[in-house]
Amino acid sequence: MTRIALESLKAWKEKPDRKPLVIRGARQVGKTWLMKEFGRAEYGKSAYINFDSNPRMLNLFKNDLDIERILTGLRIETGCNIDAHDTLIIFDEIQECPAALSSLKYFCESAPEYHIIAAGSLLGVALHAGTSFPVGKIEFLDLYPLDFMEFLLASGKSDLAGLIARREISLINTFRDTFVELLKTYYFTGGMPEVLEAFISNHNYAKVREIQKRILETYELDFSRHAPSGLVPRLRMVWNSIPSQLVKENRKFVYGLIREGARAKEYESALAWLCDSGLAYRIARVSKPAIPLPAYEDIHAFKLFMFDIGLLGAMSGLDNRTLLEGNAVFQEFKGALTEQFVLQQLKTMKDMRIFYWSAEKSEAEVDFILQSGGRIVPLEVKAEENLRAKSLKSYRERYSPTLSIRASMSNYRRDDWLLNIPLYMINILPSCMPE
Repeated sequence: MTRIALESLKAWKEKPDRKPLVIRGARQVGKTWLMKEFGRAEYGKSAYINFDSNPRMLNLFKNDLDIERILTGLRIETGCNIDAHDTLIIFDEIQECPAALSSLKYFCESAPEYHIIAAGSLLGVALHAGTSFPVGKIEFLDLYPLDFMEFLLASGKSDLAGLIARREISLINTFRDTFVELLKTYYFTGGMPEVLEAFISNHNYAKVREIQKRILETYELDFSRHAPSGLVPRLRMVWNSIPSQLVKENRKFVYGLIREGARAKEYESALAWLCDSGLAYRIARVSKPAIPLPAYEDIHAFKLFMFDIGLLGAMSGLDNRTLLEGNAVFQEFKGALTEQFVLQQLKTMKDMRIFYWSAEKSEAEVDFILQSGGRIVPLEVKAEENLRAKSLKSYRERYSPTLSIRASMSNYRRDDWLLNIPLYMINILPSCMPE
C-alpha cells in the first residue's frame, strides 16, 4: 500500500533542524503501519515500543527523564542496538505514557541526533484532557484515511492517478466512465487501510461492510474504555446522529436531532471528544469570507461530518446494490455522501482551512469556504451534472472572489469566473487556488 505521507516522513528525516515527530490520527487509519514501513525503508534498524499495556516501559519513564538511562532501557526492551544515525525510535500509543510524551522535549534539547517518531490513537483527547506536551520541541503530522489518489494507487491504477496528477484532461475525459466507477467504489469502501486491503484482495462487498461494522463497534468500545463514564451515553447519541444530521437539506448541526429538547451545553463535551479523537470533523460557518477566516467564525453554527465516507455508509446501512444503480450513489442522502467525500479529500490537503458560508437572510449557502495562505476560495459541491450555481452566484455578487470552484460530475472546464472540477479530480484543488 502506498501512503503519500511517506514522502513527508522522508522530508522530515533530511531536515537539519529535525525535531521528534508526532503523528496524529483516528484509530486504525494506519499510523503503526506507516511508522514501521518508514523505518523499514529508510533506516537500518527500528526500535519499536508500544506503551499500551506495557508496565515495564511505563516504569522506565516514571522516575526521571535522563536520556541515557532511557536509551539503555529502550535497548534492553527492544533488543536493538540503537544508533543515533541509523535507527528509528518508534513510540506507539504514546498517550498511554504522558512522561514519554514529555521526554520528547529532552530528546530535542539534549539528544537531537536521535530520530524519534511517535503516534497515539487518542492523543488529541489526552492532550485536551490536560496531558502536557513539549510546546515548540516537537513536530506534528496528521494522518487520515487513504484519499482517492491513494485509493487509485492501492488498487493498481497508477496510470489513472498519473493522468490526474499531470492534468491530462483529454485522456481523463476519454476514461471518464472508468473514473466514475472507481469513485463509486471508493464511496462504498472509503479509505480505511484494513477495508481497502480486504477489498483489493477479493472485491467482496459483503466483507467490506463486515469489517467496517467491526471498526464502528471498536470505536463505540473506545467510548466506554477511554471517555469519562458520564459522557459515554451522550457520545453515543451524538455519534449515531451524524447520518441524520447530514441527510437534511441544510446540513447545519441541530441538537434536536440527538433527542427532543436537547441543548448545546449538554453535548458540547461529547462533540469535543469526538473531534479530538479524530472521528468527526466540525466545520464552522463564517459570516464573512475575509482574512483570517477564523475571525469571522460563527461558533453556534456548524456541520458535523464523519472522518470516513465508507464508515458513514456502513453506519447508514447503504446497500452495495446502490453501486449498480447508475450514479444513484452520488445522490444518496441528498448528496450528503458527496459532500462527505469532498470534505474528506480537503482534510488531507496541507495548510487548508475549511469553513462554510451562508447568508443571514436568504437561503444562499456555499458548501465550503477555503483559506490557503492569504487566498480564499468558495467551493460548491454538486452530486450530479447539475450546472446551476445559484449560491455561488449570490456569493460572487456580494464578495467578488477572483475564482469560484464547483466540484461536480461534469468534466473539467473553466468558464470565466467559475472553474468546474470533476469529483474524481478534486485532489488537484490546491494547485487551482489563485495566487
